[in-house]
Amino acid sequence: MPKLTLLPHEDICPEGKAIEVESGISIIEAALQAGVSIEHACEMSCACTTCHVIVREGFDSLEPAEDEEEDMLDKAWGLEPESRLSCQAKMADQDLVVEIPKYTINLVSEAH
Repeated sequence: MPKLTLLPHEDICPEGKAIEVESGISIIEAALQAGVSIEHACEMSCACTTCHVIVREGFDSLEPAEDEEEDMLDKAWGLEPESRLSCQAKMADQDLVVEIPKYTINLVSEAH
């Protein structure tokens, strides 16, 4: 099984986390199952950018983003070439290292 490594984030995951996940699961689903509360204001429907992550390693193993995701990513804070919406990016057979950006475009964080 591939491993998902979440880099440390001072509020969401201060010590970082490494978890084994099944292929085909989205990054956010894997993180939430492991107790890492990545924000997701649209309930994972690709209608916002609050679950934006930056894939630091393994980016090329992901299926390419569809147009809808690309359009939403254009609105994300701190966009980088390896940015993805974690609700849309599904684990393949390769390990991923993911950074959760410090900020989102949400002015108020919603508890889920």
